[in-house]
Amino acid sequence: MSSWKLSVLAPRRVIEAALLAHEDALDWDPEIVLSGSEVAEDKPEDWQLEAWLPRKPSRADKAAVGALFGRKAPTLAEERLPDTDWLTTSQQGLEPIRAGRFHVHTPDHPPLREPGIRDYTIPASQAFGTGQHATTAGCLAMLDRMKARGVVVRNLADIGTGTGLLAFAALHMWPRALATASDIDGVCVEVVRDNAASNGVALGARPGELTMLVADGLDHPLLEARGPYDLVIANILAGPLIGLAPDFGRALIPGGHLLLAGLLETQEASVRAACRRAGMRIAGRLVNGDWSILWLRKRSQGREGQY
Repeated sequence: MSSWKLSVLAPRRVIEAALLAHEDALDWDPEIVLSGSEVAEDKPEDWQLEAWLPRKPSRADKAAVGALFGRKAPTLAEERLPDTDWLTTSQQGLEPIRAGRFHVHTPDHPPLREPGIRDYTIPASQAFGTGQHATTAGCLAMLDRMKARGVVVRNLADIGTGTGLLAFAALHMWPRALATASDIDGVCVEVVRDNAASNGVALGARPGELTMLVADGLDHPLLEARGPYDLVIANILAGPLIGLAPDFGRALIPGGHLLLAGLLETQEASVRAACRRAGMRIAGRLVNGDWSILWLRKRSQGREGQY
């Protein structure tokens, strides 16, 4: 069978929006399979969308892919592929994540259903990029490590939550906690709502439930009112992490925990320096591929000079 690929290069936000538009396209041809990913791990904002077809793309096929981008239809690169299993190829990089007591998979993969393992299902169109795959796995592993070391969390916030997955996982670890998730992109509200329903996570404002809101960093009245926090999670990018470090410091209780990801190992020193200036010290770190995952703690009162 002849297989073809249509591809588009665009900023991350544009590709993510197109993938979400695909989720709402009720008349989508199921033979056209989409995937979105980073062009390179050291360029996390440069993305590509690829549409895989078991035939030469028709004018209607190209129009359907282009329509995902709204009025500004992009230029589509067309490529005939060597004979291969095109469906399998299109799903490369979307293999399940197994980290600590967590297993995250797309609907195309089965849950493990093993004792002590929490399965989460996240749609393939939300599994954005190899970098996010690695940082998500690292964050899940670090949450598992924190729990094993006796960390107690009664109030947590996941900043830049995206799919809601890390907030879900934190609530699984500390099921009686007050939990808040936020993202700068309003489309994530519906994404988190759908994923919460699919994974049995309760939404609401009570302990054990997740409150979702739209915010730029920690700039939201409800985020301020619900603080200070025992745990803040932020899997975003190095630049915003550096800029938000003072806000993270103010949002945490003395001795509170900060879990950061989305930074390359080469960017770790700058992020740690910003956090140190904001009154936090390193408690643990993981490296997954080229990506660093940092666990930091806010200095307790009366110990300002100790790191």
